[in-house]
Order: sequence, then C-alpha cells, then structure tokens
Amino acid sequence: MIGSLVATAFWAMLPAYVPNNAAVLAGGGRPIDGGREWRGARLLGDGKTWRGTTVGTLVGVCLAVALNALAEPASAAVGVDLPTFALPAAFALAFGAMCGDIGASFLKRRSGRERGAAFPGLDQLDFVVGALALAFVVDTDWAVAVFTPRVLAVVLVMTPVLHVVTNVGAYRLGLKDEPW
Repeated sequence: MIGSLVATAFWAMLPAYVPNNAAVLAGGGRPIDGGREWRGARLLGDGKTWRGTTVGTLVGVCLAVALNALAEPASAAVGVDLPTFALPAAFALAFGAMCGDIGASFLKRRSGRERGAAFPGLDQLDFVVGALALAFVVDTDWAVAVFTPRVLAVVLVMTPVLHVVTNVGAYRLGLKDEPW
C-alpha cells in the first residue's frame, strides 16, 4: 500500500519536480522583474528569468508526454496503475511549479534574504504548492482523481526529503553553490 502511494505520488509530481532544474540549466536571460525594486529590494532577482520559466515549463510538459508513453509498461513493472497526464494538467503542474518558485523568490526578497539564501520549508514546498494549486484550478477532475488525500500526504512528506537529498548531491558534485 505505501509503495503504491509513493510510486503514484512520485510519478504524478515528476512534471513539477523537473522544471526548476531545467530552468537553471537554461541559464540567464532577461529577469522577469526587469530589475525593478520594491521597498529597496529587487522584486524577484536575476535568478528568475523569462527564458528559465519558459524552458522549465516546456521541459515539464514534454516529460509528462513522455511519461504518458511509458505509463502502461511502468505500471506493469511496478504493479501500480500510474496516472497519465492530460495536457492541461501537465501544463498546470509544470507552470505552477515555476510560479510557486517565483512566488517564493518574491517572499524571500520581502524578508530580506538574498538570492540563494535558505528559507526552510518554503524552499522545499513552494513549487509543490504552485503546481498543485494550478492543477486543481486548471484540471480539477484530473487533479482530484490523481491527488487523493493519501497521495497528497505522501507528496508533502516525500518532497522535502527528495529536495534535501538532490540539493546536497548537486552541491557535492559542484553543480550548486549552496546545499539547499
């Protein structure tokens, strides 16, 4: 039972887990905030760009399409009926993840934190909140069917653990400047 919940939660969240990493790899571009400040601090900072947001969203949607092609054999392999992604749901998960991260940057700047500064809790769940909120708005029937209360609980426990493990790994490999 727990294994099937973890498999479903992980699979369903993959289009939301990947976009922020793809955005970083897209590198640079025009900042979304255009350099504007509010109360003496940047609105978002140089790390939130139009290119990164676009690339991250596209990668998340493409991943969902690829997962759809793999859903049947993967389901047979793990013995769990893994979900497929309707295109609106795929877009909502990917773009919502990007929006959640952008919202967190705004909150970080308002709290006086600089780019890259840790903000425990927010750093681990910002994109999850954005992805799930947009998925429930854009494709309610799909989101309700996939993200049952038990799957949501697994997502909320699993995501911070995955976030810490992958960030520490990327830091140790020299891919990140800080381990959070």
